[in-house]
Amino acid sequence: MEPIVNYFLSWGSFDIWQVISAFIFLIAIVDPFGNIPVTISMEQKGAKIHCERVCIASFVIMIAFLLLGELILKLFNVQIEYFAVAGGFIIFLMALEMILDITIFKTDGLTGDGSIVPLAFPMYAGPGAFTALLSITAEYNTTNLIIAVFVSTTVLYGVLKGTHWLTQYLGQTALYIIRKFFGIIVLAIACKLMFGNLAFIF
Repeated sequence: MEPIVNYFLSWGSFDIWQVISAFIFLIAIVDPFGNIPVTISMEQKGAKIHCERVCIASFVIMIAFLLLGELILKLFNVQIEYFAVAGGFIIFLMALEMILDITIFKTDGLTGDGSIVPLAFPMYAGPGAFTALLSITAEYNTTNLIIAVFVSTTVLYGVLKGTHWLTQYLGQTALYIIRKFFGIIVLAIACKLMFGNLAFIF
């Protein structure tokens, strides 16, 4: 039965399981739920948030980096497996931030207003997303990653549109729990990236 299910869910370069896995990973890194307070704060300061612009810009930036990132690594003569190990370490630190409520990476540049800066870049399609995309390129098909990026930005659009509703009806406690849950997922994936690619290198 299982081979039949896998046959219908996976054909060519498309693999539904890779898409789901990459989607969960990207949503955890982009963290639209955890960034809801930032969005609300910007609106309270008078910023006009255009959800469509934020999501389109985030999608374009992440796809551009996904397609050109490996070329950049080749220019510096760095193998993708080595980058995956380094990226896994950075993602590991990001997971610690989410789980332990500590600040490791400075975000002084996130003040101000605008849909493109700082929301699309560097908050959503920033260094964390770049590192995540390049790190999992070693294990995931590019087609599946593009689909996962599209789905994750679609979810991001829904979260941005429903920011006030989510805050009102889910409450800060529920959003806090969601952030912790995704933090544990990110931590597990970071360990997989580091140890899996270390085993490949050695």
